[in-house]
Amino acid sequence: MIQITILKNQVNEYTAFRCIGHAGYADPGEDIVCAAVSVLVINTINSIEHFTSDEFDLSTDQESGRIDFSLKDGYSKESLLFIQSLVLGLQGIQKNYGTEYMTLIFKEV
Repeated sequence: MIQITILKNQVNEYTAFRCIGHAGYADPGEDIVCAAVSVLVINTINSIEHFTSDEFDLSTDQESGRIDFSLKDGYSKESLLFIQSLVLGLQGIQKNYGTEYMTLIFKEV
């Protein structure tokens, strides 16, 4: 199962996320749930890097499927919008495939 934790600050801005695990929906290379989550997460990070000048921390581990992403202070509204879009896409995946393959957790920091 993929567990995604979205972190929001005191003013309800999503500023960080952690993604870990593998969906287990199908065999590796054929798992559409894992692929969909991966595309959303990687595209969000790439979009922030390409379309903004915001700085962020990023840590990954391919074997466990872990991706830790956190915006640094001074982030833009555009980065917040990219992360909101990520959340929207992940909620759609969870709605369509249930919580057996992916869970979405929101935490205030």
